[in-house]
Amino acid sequence: MGQVMGPKMQDRLILGQCLFYDADPRLAGPSGLRHSVRGAVLIRDGIITGVGEADDLRRAHPQADLTDHGNHLLLPGFVDAHTHYPQTAIIASWGKRLIDWLNTYTFPEETRFDDAAYAAEIAARYFDLTLANGTTTVASYATIHPASVDAYFAEAQRRGLRALTGKTCMDRNAPEGLRDTAQSAYDDSARLLAHWHGQGRLSYVITPRFSPTSSPEQLEALGALWAEHPSCLMQTHISEQVDEIAWVKSLYPDARDYLDTYEAHGLLGANGVYGHAIHLEPREVDRLAEVGAAVVHCPTSNTFIGSGLFDMGLADRMRVGLATDTGGGSSFSMLRTMAAAYEVAQLRGVALHPAELIWRATAGSAEALRLDHKIGSLKPGIEADLCVLDLASTPAIAQRAERAEDIWEALFPTIMMGDDRAVAQVYVAGEPVTP
Repeated sequence: MGQVMGPKMQDRLILGQCLFYDADPRLAGPSGLRHSVRGAVLIRDGIITGVGEADDLRRAHPQADLTDHGNHLLLPGFVDAHTHYPQTAIIASWGKRLIDWLNTYTFPEETRFDDAAYAAEIAARYFDLTLANGTTTVASYATIHPASVDAYFAEAQRRGLRALTGKTCMDRNAPEGLRDTAQSAYDDSARLLAHWHGQGRLSYVITPRFSPTSSPEQLEALGALWAEHPSCLMQTHISEQVDEIAWVKSLYPDARDYLDTYEAHGLLGANGVYGHAIHLEPREVDRLAEVGAAVVHCPTSNTFIGSGLFDMGLADRMRVGLATDTGGGSSFSMLRTMAAAYEVAQLRGVALHPAELIWRATAGSAEALRLDHKIGSLKPGIEADLCVLDLASTPAIAQRAERAEDIWEALFPTIMMGDDRAVAQVYVAGEPVTP
């Protein structure tokens, strides 16, 4: 998918089946999402200004530019809460666990991002792939190179996307050419934050990769930067694999646990976003919940590199986003990510309802990123990023959906078997995007 098309219309009315979010379905059950068989979304200047039944909105706004998607389902654009756009070219690389994955695939690829032209090429490819899969907002890690941040934000801005990233900071346990210092991490991050944060729909995220690749001094410096800009998000990784946790303990022998390596250096807070969080200790769960932090479930990554099974029960105590974690994750699709989340939960004895899966891939991830007041639902005042799903995109899906007795039976086959063919249209800030 490419650039946003054409000038903005004063009023745009988009018709189709709709899911309107009234409450978190984990708390309210499936009834927290309200289905309209023939609904509509009214948009002006990139913002949703009305939602409801199609006939009512058509009568009230007869001059609106009309797009009718028939029986397709209108949803908020998907929100990917944790990913690595520099790993686009190495997705689906064979046979490694986390530490070997980093050394064999990730670090060699990330060294290429000191080339601004290469960074721009991958950023453009990455957004082509995410938009083709219905994802309209991504929170990504960049590399240590400031050019990698510039390339990502410039491409997102060109397309009018809401996007988040930050310079990935590492000053040890990484190859020559991928290490910065405590001071340069602070200085580069501060400069990039000042330049990009709040520019249009862009947000800078303070980004230590994880404790093993940052010295205590670097974590302290980034904690100080966060204290100076507490409204910014801070993203990092935690408790992805058991051998990683053992490594952290050897590097930080005085820490109570993995989370304490962040907490002791000012990197635990309400705007913290912690990826993976599979093998948390009880104290870590308590502290994350107490401060109001968010964790992010990356199911295709966790199964692909053998990390473990995330406990969705954490969502009872804290905000939980959903993410592809590409390229450790094996798909750019949030549909595939929802399917993997369902499968992981089944292995833990829980059958996640389709309402929770779709909510977590949209409003739930927006909430994890503190953006639910801007994106992630079809409500007046929310930015008009939409994904239109064809619920009969393949013969296998269509024959199953034909037997559906409600919207959840109709949607679930697309969650489990759908791919980019199910994405009939994407809107960014109310405007259609096309290949």
